[in-house]
Amino acid sequence: MKTTTGSDDDFETMTPERFRLWRKALGLKQKDAADRLGLKKRMIQYYEKGDRDGRPVEIPKSVRLACFAISSGIDDFNGTGTVVAGAPGQPAPADREPETAGHD
Repeated sequence: MKTTTGSDDDFETMTPERFRLWRKALGLKQKDAADRLGLKKRMIQYYEKGDRDGRPVEIPKSVRLACFAISSGIDDFNGTGTVVAGAPGQPAPADREPETAGHD
């Protein structure tokens, strides 16, 4: 996913194809993705198809950000800076080593 510096003009949103690829890359069935995102399975189907009853459906920013969080191993957030990691033994962000700018 591309990040933006504030202008929506240069931001490429998550397409239905990218959404489906995200789900499949995590090995999730539509029902599993719906459960992880707090949605109904039908919404996953709409997002992957790109329309609902012939009208275009855009994947909301909140869903895109939740996809990013899940991909990063974050399953939940309680609003205080504490996260629930997806994998057992995965450190919380505060416990991770700081990343050094310029190193890949």
